[in-house]
Amino acid sequence: MTKRSNRVAIAILGATAFTLAGCREEQVDAQAFPDLQTCIADAAQGGMFSAQDCETAVAEAETLHLEAAPRYDSLAVCEEQHGEGECGSEASASQGGSGSIFMPLLSGYLIGSMLSGRSGLSASQPMYKTKSGQYTNAARTSTFSGNSGATKLNASQFSRPAATAGKAPMTRATATSRGGFGKGTAGRGFGG
Repeated sequence: MTKRSNRVAIAILGATAFTLAGCREEQVDAQAFPDLQTCIADAAQGGMFSAQDCETAVAEAETLHLEAAPRYDSLAVCEEQHGEGECGSEASASQGGSGSIFMPLLSGYLIGSMLSGRSGLSASQPMYKTKSGQYTNAARTSTFSGNSGATKLNASQFSRPAATAGKAPMTRATATSRGGFGKGTAGRGFGG
């Protein structure tokens, strides 16, 4: 009877370890660039992404910026979250937007290789500067020490954030109640 109990316990332990290993999220190679030109220059030097990958990913991040960037009801509230000179009106970011809604300026692009380092399939996120001088993505799922460099990230970092276009902008009270934009997330650095 004791032998059978030990075998069952070992089988359960083994199944649990296998299940937990299967739950680990996929890591993807990621790189941040302050602008399209830096990405293309890196591609010319044999970087992780091709020039075409850069152009496609930057266009995707710019579209995502227009759809999901944080929006504020005043320039003052936006600058409280992102820093002085780091905000512009929605109207200046997109044609047809409101001049009374403010958004952070794009401060970079986060691009992930969804094929584990092989060129051809990438995902991207816009990056915004926080008041503390760090950078974060539109979903506020990560905070980074800079807007250039390479690292490995969970694939979920490239999930599409909730749309903010057409929704009520954040007021000082809502921005404060949410802990500010880019706060409360794990900080990461980029390696060269």
